[in-house]
Amino acid sequence: MSITTAPSRTDDDALAPNAYWLLWAGFMAILAAGVGFAIRGGIFADWGREYGFSGAELGRIGGAGFTGFCFGIIIGGVIADKIGYGKLVTAAFLFHVLSAVVTFGASKGMDKATAYQLLFWGMFLFAIANGTLEAVANPLVATLFPKNRTHYLNILHASWPAGLVLGGVCGWVLGEQYKVAWQYQLALYLVPTIVYGIMFFGQTMPKSEASKQGLSIGEMFKDVGILGGLVVCFLLALFFADTLKPILTGLMVPAQGEKEAIELASSRAASASQWIGYLIGFALLFVIAFITKFSLGSLLLFVLFVTHALVGAVELGTDGWIQNITGNILSTPEGRILFVFTSAVMFLLRFCADFIEKKLGLSPVALLLGCAALACVGLLLTAQITSFVFALVALGIYAVGKTFFWPTMLAVASDRFPRTGAVAISIMGGIGMMSAGLIGSAGLGYAKDRFSGEELQSKNPALMAEYKSTEASKFLFFPEATGLDGKKLGDVQKKLSDAQEQLAKAGTTDPKAALEKLTTDERTVIDASIMGDRKTLIADAAIPATMAAIYLCLLLYFGAIGGYKVLNIDGTAKEKSH
Repeated sequence: MSITTAPSRTDDDALAPNAYWLLWAGFMAILAAGVGFAIRGGIFADWGREYGFSGAELGRIGGAGFTGFCFGIIIGGVIADKIGYGKLVTAAFLFHVLSAVVTFGASKGMDKATAYQLLFWGMFLFAIANGTLEAVANPLVATLFPKNRTHYLNILHASWPAGLVLGGVCGWVLGEQYKVAWQYQLALYLVPTIVYGIMFFGQTMPKSEASKQGLSIGEMFKDVGILGGLVVCFLLALFFADTLKPILTGLMVPAQGEKEAIELASSRAASASQWIGYLIGFALLFVIAFITKFSLGSLLLFVLFVTHALVGAVELGTDGWIQNITGNILSTPEGRILFVFTSAVMFLLRFCADFIEKKLGLSPVALLLGCAALACVGLLLTAQITSFVFALVALGIYAVGKTFFWPTMLAVASDRFPRTGAVAISIMGGIGMMSAGLIGSAGLGYAKDRFSGEELQSKNPALMAEYKSTEASKFLFFPEATGLDGKKLGDVQKKLSDAQEQLAKAGTTDPKAALEKLTTDERTVIDASIMGDRKTLIADAAIPATMAAIYLCLLLYFGAIGGYKVLNIDGTAKEKSH
């Protein structure tokens, strides 16, 4: 059944009468993801205190909120033009509801292992729903507004920071002011979920240009090819290795026995999970090679895929931790306010992409280069914050920098590779989210553990022995690191937070006054944690610095071939050019 209930509005930009209705339906869908993401970031500390999770464990749970996205958007992007966007929206709606049921199964007093699995898989299902929705929204908007993709994709993705603002405010009011349980806070994302379900119902949706031309899946994948497949399959290999590790550990490691035997079995389980992960990744790469008749793929698209992996790590990976980090350095309420502030800046600026592109004469790649430089400076400044006002300036610069990364990258891929249809931008979105979970969120969790542990070890080895986590933190090829026990650190942070709250009621806002309420050892632990946060942000700044170098090379490349141009499906240039 096809019922067009939207206003019959069209103009030079829009391709269909219900184009703007579908744009705002997609806006509400991504808004739901942003609300859930923001609230989850604000309740990380609650999970750490309640279940005793380390920074690395919280990072893996947060990472699941990204990695599942990859499956939703890639699978959805491949089949979108074949089964229709309506069926994918229905599937996403059901995944959103199911994720709530699983996540809310984690109750107070539950054992750590069970709570971890429920929260991990709840976040994973949430991410699948979000990915499936973007597999619809991104190619849909790119198809509906072919003459101005950068502008309308930025409007579509303004919904993400809008969701962060709403979720951040709700989390602050409900969590800080009224002490509402985290389950009720997180349930708020179901409100925009219901709204987008209603808005999408019965709408007629166009097909991509590639689908209209009758291109096969193999032909749509040709520009992706083996090179592009390497990027996504490597990240999928990491995901499967990370997911299978606890399962194989449970099967191979004896519950009791000598320490050496348990360590050997654990090592074998970790090794086996890695091998299986890489075998799955290789098998998927072979499938891509086979359906494309072993096409090497486009080198430019490969570079865009790699760069978008960095975008996911620095934008979403950092967003997942920034409330926690700034809240530790300053105070929890200030961390929430700063998160809402940066999200509001992003929301407003994403409506200005058209002005920047046309009035200032910047190509999408030039815009991305400027953003990368600003993001790097913003993170370095944030690592030095000592006051709320300084934090507003530093994070304001970072917010401006990260604003245009995601939608503009999608616009570039859609402009330059129209024959891929929904495939290239869906894979790109999946790479960004997978990287955010496996590299960004997990990597920052590892960095926090490593730098905080090293700081406390150098200041007071005996205190480190008391507060250290029982499990080592691991990340990619980096050496194992021992962080601080999440529950013990959380208890000290809670004591500090209570002292700040009591002093604030008495009219005292001096942060040193709250610290004096702690013992000398507790102050040392807090200082080590804060120093770990600062060093983590400095390490994080290396990512946008690398992106800036890549964008500079791309800018020089397009200059050498006559400028940035939007291409037709046959490879000829459209009228729009830079």
